[in-house]
Amino acid sequence: MTLTLVHFYPLAGRLVTHKQENPHSYSVYVDCNNSPGAKFIYATANLSISDILSPVDVPLVVQSFFDHQGAVNHDGHTMSLLSIQVTELIDGIFIGCSINHVVADGTSNWHFFDMLSSTFRAKEKSYEISRPQILTRWFPDGCGPIINLPFSHHNQFIRRVESPPHRARIFHFSSQTVAQLKKKANSECKTLKISSFQAVSALLWRCVTRARRVPPHQETTCSMFANNRNRMEPPLPNEYFGNSVQTVSGKASAGELLEHGFGWAAWQLHEAVVGHSAMAVQEWIEKWIEHPFMYIAGNYFGTMIVKFEHEVVAAVWNEGGGSMDVEVCLFPEAMSRLESDGEFMDAVNGMNQALLERNMSPWGMSYVRQRQCELAFKQFL
Repeated sequence: MTLTLVHFYPLAGRLVTHKQENPHSYSVYVDCNNSPGAKFIYATANLSISDILSPVDVPLVVQSFFDHQGAVNHDGHTMSLLSIQVTELIDGIFIGCSINHVVADGTSNWHFFDMLSSTFRAKEKSYEISRPQILTRWFPDGCGPIINLPFSHHNQFIRRVESPPHRARIFHFSSQTVAQLKKKANSECKTLKISSFQAVSALLWRCVTRARRVPPHQETTCSMFANNRNRMEPPLPNEYFGNSVQTVSGKASAGELLEHGFGWAAWQLHEAVVGHSAMAVQEWIEKWIEHPFMYIAGNYFGTMIVKFEHEVVAAVWNEGGGSMDVEVCLFPEAMSRLESDGEFMDAVNGMNQALLERNMSPWGMSYVRQRQCELAFKQFL
């Protein structure tokens, strides 16, 4: 890991806040010189692989396998920006990796872990990585590199809450199911533009809204993270290291969402993605630099629990072909209703039933397939 961190050295740093009163300034940066570095943890647990993979829900003990569980980004002032915890089980190991989103998004996460895996396979004392990261910061013309934040104390933008009881499940969508959902959405809208991800997201938007029993007049939002690198003009390379994502959202009242068809919901998401153009990204960044603010999860993504209530995290399966897993985090009563939702369960029952007959939960199979490599990583969005 040390050889790889030489190239990704911001991950070995700590956040530092610089502020002064006259003239007023408040800024945060990564200090790579005065830092104890990244963190590597070895732990043991008196559990077997089946204890982790067999339950239908993601077991709560899995949270303890990630060092940054419950942390907020500002904790990077005292906590490592990168932490890898290897937990030895009775008959296997679990590798949990945590990273601070101030310094890296999903693209940068996987870039680092891909290069870490390559370094491990090379087994050389001095290994030049095949895809060097780009650390030069991008700013609009005439802006940066220092941005003065409108705060005097971090308590003005940090919010911590207790985690109420919830359930987290991973549902598998086979490549055939994804293809059928995409075909149905495009057929209803008489188009070929709706993507597989937009179709699956539309299904979840409708079914989770119904499971949560949202009042018809209340606005609902389906937010997705979008990578800005390929939307810039000129585009930023995928090796651009940092956090270059924004949320794009489809919005509709609960009544409107459920009264219209599945394809209508998918089209709202498609339009939101199409509208996230280079101009939109540029305008948003310029406005943020002029009037900077901090994202507070509870304000932008709903009621915050261990993750977010009604959060969905998607991952593509190693088997390829367009299949994917989605992790859904809901309050128990809402999860029970989702499990009884015909529209939703019709899309997942076929594959999930086959896994249950093999005495393995869908979430367990997901983790087995995703962990067929030297390193394992689970991203919490």
